Amino acid sequence: MQPIPLTSARTALPLAMLASSIAMAQTTQDASNTTPAPMKTTTLAPISVSARMHTPPASKPDFPATQTRVSAAQIDATVNALDVEDAARYMPSIFIRKRNIGDTQPVIATRNWGVNASARTLVYVDDIPISALIANNNTIGAPRWGMVSPEQIDHVDMLYGPYSAAYAGNAMGGVMHIVTRTPDKPEVTIQQTEALQAYDFYNTKGHYSTSKTSVTAGGRNGKFSWFVGASGLNSFSEPLSYITSASIPAGTTGTIPANNKVGQPANVLGAAGLLHSRQLNLNGKFAYELTPWLQAAYWIGFWSNHGQSRVQTYLSNAQGAPTYGKSSAFASNSAFLSAHHLMQALSLKTDTGGNIDGSLVITHYDYTKDNQWSPAGVASGVTFTPNGLLASYGGTGWSTADLSGIWRPQGHAGAHEISAGVHADEYTLANPTYNLAAWQAPSSITGLYAAGRGKTRTHALWVQDAWRIAPGWLATIGGRYETWRASDGFNFSGKTAVHQPGERASAFSPKLSVRWDAAPSWHVTASAAKAVRFPTVAELYQLVATGATFTSPNANLKPERDVSGELAIEHTLEEGFVRTSLFQENTRDAIISQTSTLPSYAVPVTFFTNVGEVRNRGIELAADHDNVLIEGLELSGSVTYVDSTVLSNDSFASNSGSTSDGKHVPYVPRWRATAVATYRPTPAWAFTLAGRYSGKQYSTMDNTDSTADVYGAFDTFVVFDLHANYQVNEQLSASFGVDNLNNRQYFLFHPFPQRTFVASVKLRL
Repeated sequence: MQPIPLTSARTALPLAMLASSIAMAQTTQDASNTTPAPMKTTTLAPISVSARMHTPPASKPDFPATQTRVSAAQIDATVNALDVEDAARYMPSIFIRKRNIGDTQPVIATRNWGVNASARTLVYVDDIPISALIANNNTIGAPRWGMVSPEQIDHVDMLYGPYSAAYAGNAMGGVMHIVTRTPDKPEVTIQQTEALQAYDFYNTKGHYSTSKTSVTAGGRNGKFSWFVGASGLNSFSEPLSYITSASIPAGTTGTIPANNKVGQPANVLGAAGLLHSRQLNLNGKFAYELTPWLQAAYWIGFWSNHGQSRVQTYLSNAQGAPTYGKSSAFASNSAFLSAHHLMQALSLKTDTGGNIDGSLVITHYDYTKDNQWSPAGVASGVTFTPNGLLASYGGTGWSTADLSGIWRPQGHAGAHEISAGVHADEYTLANPTYNLAAWQAPSSITGLYAAGRGKTRTHALWVQDAWRIAPGWLATIGGRYETWRASDGFNFSGKTAVHQPGERASAFSPKLSVRWDAAPSWHVTASAAKAVRFPTVAELYQLVATGATFTSPNANLKPERDVSGELAIEHTLEEGFVRTSLFQENTRDAIISQTSTLPSYAVPVTFFTNVGEVRNRGIELAADHDNVLIEGLELSGSVTYVDSTVLSNDSFASNSGSTSDGKHVPYVPRWRATAVATYRPTPAWAFTLAGRYSGKQYSTMDNTDSTADVYGAFDTFVVFDLHANYQVNEQLSASFGVDNLNNRQYFLFHPFPQRTFVASVKLRL
């Protein structure tokens, strides 16, 4: 990893970095307005690893605060990358909760927010927002990573914090840009990847395989450029969950005694979530230069997923035959899945070479089909009831539009670069659950079982000035005004239907960042910003059940109001950098899910409430250097400490009389660290050993979940990964690696993958 160079200027960030959806990305400051910083060098094999994007120069100011980048060459050399989210695995302070290969729920955690905060980080592929801002959770809130493959990546940028007016308040955790590539000449790439996991925990033991085939092609013909890709994944996962019970089912043997995360009995009856996924990804981007100064581009992506979730019982009856022991959890964890998603985007961008430029970006993401059907209950032995349930997200999706421009009143070398834009979006949730007469026949619908639906709309106007106030000083000053509306909320459960009231809110968010280039290799940046995150449509209106726990929406949620600050000191070296960042964030009315087991509820109920105030403050150390001690040895890493505290929470309820005030905010570990060592003995070889550490974290507001290494817990872990890459010749490369080399068995609610072997062959024609 490396910081985005201050001198990358007008050619480093391509059209794909233009703003889209929830916010508008900003490209780097004109080189005449920055102090040069040395580029980090890397010794590579004497071939073209990835082609440079052929796009007009970027036109907007740089993100004003901390940022870092990982390139395609670094990904190839260091990561066992089967899914696109793997590319960010070793970025400072970043953790992506990936439960299995092809996971549809890998949420991103940043230095100040944990995994159950998907709506507090923005993720883009080129101009397209893939953040699923319909929810703020670990299920449907995960970014839609499946819309792109690792083979298509040119680089990944991570922008930390909400310090640019071009981004919505959802950027309080950061903004990730995945930038894909377009070759300048005809190119075809074929890649085959195989993976095998050895899993052994409780009474589940086996080997789970994955096979992935990817093909990309692209090129340029005069004014027209294109890049298309296709990938197919066939994956078998380890158990993603376990069936537990406070008691032993009568007349059975085989129960494994265990406790849950708060020390209460949670005996293990079997394994669940043994998932077989068959995924297909098709995508393309096409650009045409309408005039020498105007380019049009169109993106399209299609993703499909067909799968089956199986269960394994550990129980036997008195005759020794397997049985489900009348536990209905075996039924709710047995399911078939079928999904088709479609995304599209259209952009127009100018590059006049003068003092004024602009862009228009329109995007749409549609869950054209997204169904999961399962039996309603268990019968005798290992059979299910004939009837069942069908949960659907068909019709869920979002649309966005962004119009932005930049004005340089004194020209490219002038003191000011003023950018401004308008934004509009609409997010729609459609989540009915139907009764089925025959659970394996999703067309046998007999009536509505439950439903949650609604819409949110946001309109925004922003302006920002990157002002060179003196030699060596750059101030970025801006503001964002937003109006928000929630409407059409509806909930149905059993025989009760509720039409939820609409909600409205507006907010202004000022931004300020000042950078001082104290010397050619020393840079000090101080940033402060307000950010407002409006409730997602799922937080307002979605009613779901996860096992025995029901999640209740809250149609009366208030927006989160966040005040963030950062002081970053960076020293660039001839072949690397060292950076220290001090950060603090105070969030009022933070929307956090809390689970109550009060006697007034028959089952545990999770509900969304506004927590009075939480504070996240800490320090991040990041460094990267090449040719350490010996030629070809590259070292990089980061260490992050966060004191994340609940300052007030009047809404907390507990049957034990405990309090959440003064407790650690859920899902935020105090310590997180990465370390990566890559050795290149020759230009053709690269060997990498990487380690990841995550410290203690809690998942309850009162921090009572202190039992480790059990299903549902959030464990401390240290995991090492190994990767070797060999460039056979100019066209052919091969790699081999091992994820979780030390075979650490740990839970982040779900059991996580154990030692996994990965091998890949890539042919470029």
